[in-house]
Amino acid sequence: MKQDYMVGARIPKTLVKELERIERAEETDRSTTVRKLLTRAIQDWNLEHYAAQYGKGKLSMARAAEEAGVTLWEFQNYLRENKVSAQYDRAELEHDLKTILAR
Repeated sequence: MKQDYMVGARIPKTLVKELERIERAEETDRSTTVRKLLTRAIQDWNLEHYAAQYGKGKLSMARAAEEAGVTLWEFQNYLRENKVSAQYDRAELEHDLKTILAR
């Protein structure tokens, strides 16, 4: 059973005006609009955060993608678009080449 929670926040008038503009454009109510925008912001934060963790060598690419809630392909595209360096050293390359040649 899905359980929703009420969250309250004080926001500046400029954000309220932006919310109202989006509500009119999408013909939605305030709750739907805030949920949609918050969901998108959390997804963006997750990608940014786990890409940074991967870039620092703290997580593997597969683990970072999983934690970010995206596919490996989506994560690779995000890394490429945001110029995050691959965490792939010579030892890993040699291991992968040996594995390929052994087949």
